[in-house]
Amino acid sequence: MYDPQMVQPMRDELTTLGVTELLTATDVDSALRTPGTTLIFVNSVCGCAAGSARPGLRLSLMAEKKPDQIVTVFAGMETEATARAREYFKPYRPSSPQIALMKDGQLVQMIQRQDIEGSTPDVVATELQSAYDAHCG
Repeated sequence: MYDPQMVQPMRDELTTLGVTELLTATDVDSALRTPGTTLIFVNSVCGCAAGSARPGLRLSLMAEKKPDQIVTVFAGMETEATARAREYFKPYRPSSPQIALMKDGQLVQMIQRQDIEGSTPDVVATELQSAYDAHCG
């Protein structure tokens, strides 16, 4: 686990956007039982999370279409919740950061670390917005 004080600003970057933190496996299951679209953001301390993934998510939320709910788990902190979220992501292997769009509990779009690393926030936002356009009401 990381120092909670160190990761708090990384958490706050998402929660100030209205993203809900999922702290347990039960929280993850409950969120994914909710009908509609759910974006799950696997947060991370890495540079590509800070430089591209979190800013890209923020930019994507300026679009007209958005997921019904947006939630996050933090890799390296809430290990049980993160592991449960990743069970829903199969056959994709775990990566941090990782962004999944679910519809009625089924995975419809996945953005892995290799898709984020080296990208700009605009590129991540555009990919997310395309997923919102395709799957969100």
